[in-house]
Amino acid sequence: MGIGRKMAPSIAHPSLGGKVGWNRRGLRVGGFSLLELMIVLTIIMILASIAAGRYDRSVQRSREAVLKQDLYTLRQAIQQYTLDKQVAPSSLDDLVTAKYIGTIPVDPITRGKDWHPEFEDLLDSPQQTAPGITDVHSSSQVVSPFESTPYNTW
Repeated sequence: MGIGRKMAPSIAHPSLGGKVGWNRRGLRVGGFSLLELMIVLTIIMILASIAAGRYDRSVQRSREAVLKQDLYTLRQAIQQYTLDKQVAPSSLDDLVTAKYIGTIPVDPITRGKDWHPEFEDLLDSPQQTAPGITDVHSSSQVVSPFESTPYNTW
């Protein structure tokens, strides 16, 4: 800074008025202190950690929604197959071969096609000739954090 020169406050950016200075060549230079940068980075990290937690919860909620939809679809296909053929399906593959579903869906919780079919000897209608699968559940024993029930009871 030259002798007798006083730093003028910035009109365009009043907050930068005290931070802008002159270098040896007569050019204006400005910057942030290490403390200011550390405070900003800390705030960004706190906001990112909050967002990551919310993201994980939304992913888990979407998996549960997909599980509910898949169970509904499989149960509807089992009922329709039983009413149409007068025989309950003996496996989930029977639903695929009869084209009641395109493919066996992947369980979004276990990430496998490892559904747990429920067999009963009860007949759904008087015309039904043989028992078979009456219901299907997820094979996961993990408890839902939102509904507090195991997925295999849905």
